[in-house]
Amino acid sequence: MSNETNQHPSRGYAMLVGVIIAGLVSIGIFVAGAVVLEKTNNPFGVVGIVAGILLFACTLVSLNGFFTLLPNEACVLTLFGSYSGTVKASGFYWTNPFMSKRKISQRLRSLEGAKLKVNDKQGNPIEIAAVVVWRVENTAQACFDVEDFEAFVRVQSESAVRHLANSYAYDHGEENETTLRSGMDEVSVALRKELHERLSKAGIHVEEARLTHLAYAPEIAQAMLRRQQAEAVIAARQKIVHGAVTMVQMALQELSDKNVVHLDEERKAAMVSNLLVVLCGESEVHPVINAGTLYN
Repeated sequence: MSNETNQHPSRGYAMLVGVIIAGLVSIGIFVAGAVVLEKTNNPFGVVGIVAGILLFACTLVSLNGFFTLLPNEACVLTLFGSYSGTVKASGFYWTNPFMSKRKISQRLRSLEGAKLKVNDKQGNPIEIAAVVVWRVENTAQACFDVEDFEAFVRVQSESAVRHLANSYAYDHGEENETTLRSGMDEVSVALRKELHERLSKAGIHVEEARLTHLAYAPEIAQAMLRRQQAEAVIAARQKIVHGAVTMVQMALQELSDKNVVHLDEERKAAMVSNLLVVLCGESEVHPVINAGTLYN
């Protein structure tokens, strides 16, 4: 694992002035040497011309040492294949002109993953997608520990989302079990944690990871929709029956406590049957007046 070290190169303004002065001096030396050689044929004129050319060449080479950095931008410096350090502060700098400079943005980036077709914990085919917000934290690891850190983020994010889908049920899990549909916050925390473990090897820090798409695969979507509708109907029926039984119990209790009427077991059974039909039935109830008796 590569260790990042901070580099503090010279500010570029002073060096820029020095390079400009050196360039002017080199031109002056060259011109002076040419004049001396032309007028006096003195060999020192040749020395002046050569010195001016060499100084001007050094000036041109020195220009390669200048570079600028914007806020939230870093520059990785290497000298003949050896890592020298990373400059992270924004500004105008000058360093060894033979240094190789690679700029890396440390701004937040978002990766919107494609819709993946995978199986959940129960084996149901589902479609899932996630968005990952990340940034480069360790520039040395991002440059030297992986081939291409952007491609590494894409591949590892897809792998983490697939593993997440295989670890949770879409819905209808066991009692108190977190599912993809009902436990979005817990699932997002788990996804971010797994991504952080995977991407920390490349010097990547994951700020946020969240599911953006979650649905059954088209081949089972209709069947699952019918199941959900059936479960909703059953749940509604359970509430209706529970409420009806409670209301019948209250009615019988009120009649008994206020001595409105005394019912034997057979009349109670008939009354309970009629009330349950009225309370639980879906169609409109048409009352029937009984002019007879329950007894023969």
